[in-house]
Amino acid sequence: MINDPLSSWRVEDLGVEGRILDVVRAPAPVLASDGARVDPTSPEIVQLAADLVATMRVSPGCVGLAAPQVGVGAKVFCVDVSEHPKTRDHHGTFVLCNAEVLESSRNEKAREGCMSVPDLTGDVKRATRVVVRGELPGSGEQVQLEATAFEARALQHEIDHCDGLLFLDRAAGAHAIYARKTYL
Repeated sequence: MINDPLSSWRVEDLGVEGRILDVVRAPAPVLASDGARVDPTSPEIVQLAADLVATMRVSPGCVGLAAPQVGVGAKVFCVDVSEHPKTRDHHGTFVLCNAEVLESSRNEKAREGCMSVPDLTGDVKRATRVVVRGELPGSGEQVQLEATAFEARALQHEIDHCDGLLFLDRAAGAHAIYARKTYL
């Protein structure tokens, strides 16, 4: 279930050059704050969308990046799981504003990491199928997509960032948190 605006969306269509931003690390307060809803057509949000994609693309192993991770308390994130070995289906590179999960099912536990918590990973239970609604930066057009498996996990991880949650908040407890063994 994908509508045409998402399948044809390209970061280049935003018409601005993305800048590479610094990624903030926990315990930065912005990471624990509920992000503000945004106007996806505002020039600041269009620039932020381009910046998120640019920063994600230069960060090894990164499959998503949310505005709070670059110090901006806003409900905006990008995702691109297309190159990750755990990916089955995917929607390519996209940015969503004000996204929310409408439906979720089939929970499964898996290991997660995060650029804002670089020294730890954790086992987190998440839905393996989600339906997400959000707005595209630039046009403001509302889109809805169904994601499965690894892309569904990435979407939930980034939506959590926008809501002030880290994967550590979703882990089953201290026994489900591990020192990172591999740095990408």
